[in-house]
Amino acid sequence: MTPARAPVSSLPPSADVDHSVWLLLAARSLRGLCDGFVAVLLPAYLLSLGFGKLTVGLIGTVTLLGSAVATIAVGLLGSHYPQRALLLFAAALMAATGVAFGFLSSLWPLLVVAFVGTLNPGSGDVSLFLPLEHARLAESAKGDARTALFARYSLVGGFSAALGALLAGLPDWIAAHAGVSALFAMRAMFIVYAVTGLMVFLLYLRLPKREAHTTAARTPLGPSRGIVTRLAMLFSVDAFAGGLLVNSLLTLWLIQRFGLSLAAAGQFFFWSGLLSAGSQLAAVPIARRIGLLNTMVFTHIPSSVCLIAAAFTPTLSLTLVLLLVRSALSQLDVPTRSAYVMAVVTPPERPAAASFTAVPRSLAAAVAPTIAGGLLGAGWLGAPLIACGALKIAYDLAVLASFRHIKADGGPS
Repeated sequence: MTPARAPVSSLPPSADVDHSVWLLLAARSLRGLCDGFVAVLLPAYLLSLGFGKLTVGLIGTVTLLGSAVATIAVGLLGSHYPQRALLLFAAALMAATGVAFGFLSSLWPLLVVAFVGTLNPGSGDVSLFLPLEHARLAESAKGDARTALFARYSLVGGFSAALGALLAGLPDWIAAHAGVSALFAMRAMFIVYAVTGLMVFLLYLRLPKREAHTTAARTPLGPSRGIVTRLAMLFSVDAFAGGLLVNSLLTLWLIQRFGLSLAAAGQFFFWSGLLSAGSQLAAVPIARRIGLLNTMVFTHIPSSVCLIAAAFTPTLSLTLVLLLVRSALSQLDVPTRSAYVMAVVTPPERPAAASFTAVPRSLAAAVAPTIAGGLLGAGWLGAPLIACGALKIAYDLAVLASFRHIKADGGPS
């Protein structure tokens, strides 16, 4: 009898898994906590410093652009340096980013720190850490254990970010009970971010050293180049749309339209983060039943409809319900999208396809927050939600029209 396969979310303690991965998972959870509260606090902090809505979007753009450049740099140069050393550098950079944002008040220094630092204005991990930790994880497990490891890594990040969003209410509580200003309390949260960077640094110090690989073979795109190019262009549209409403901008929208407090915004993003993280578990059985492409499209379109509707709802409660439904559906395409790319190209082309589709997404997402901030600053509060939802629906329909006849490996497309 063939033994049953372990569920994807389990991580068996076997020889197939390097036990140092627990250090990476611990570091990911700490970073997730910080990403969760920073995304909610950032717009309120910048407004408290006297900046406008356009500046909030500009900081988001510069942050995402810096992350995209860092991702490209790691792809080009990362194999020439030990991963452990690069991870330690990233952790030190995280600590420096927190200190700088906690003490600086002028725009241009903050823009520089946003570009070179590790702040994350959205819900997902887009910083320098991601490609470095992914590479380390890929080398730390084999076969099904590797799949389980990446699943756990994603879940740890999602749930810790959700918990971190609750911490966004701390500045208001501290200001009310400690007799300090809200601005001072928000600055203190960035110092917490810096201290967490030092804790991550200590975790990385315990990682075993490995030699850098400088001669790794790279297979360029060949027969699948046309498919991957079309996918990259369409994914860029989706990423641009998502960049119009990263968590920091959604927080700003909720504050401006409904006067939502930081504590209430944190509670919303806690539940939103739990729904987004949990929904990725449902993606596998749904894709098994209706196929990868159909899962990408037919779960994504209702989430975009909910987002557009939220722009017109008159009450906060109805708006939050629509946004929570959107959160439960919008991330179902994340694992299926990655799996689909891997399924429609030949095995030797998979690394190149992953890079070719990821980099344009990062650059497209970086452009959008400044535009969204400008729209909010002009008083068009619903425009980013409507534009985001409409572009995502157009993306979904274009993907379906372009690829419905292309069969993916191992099942329906």
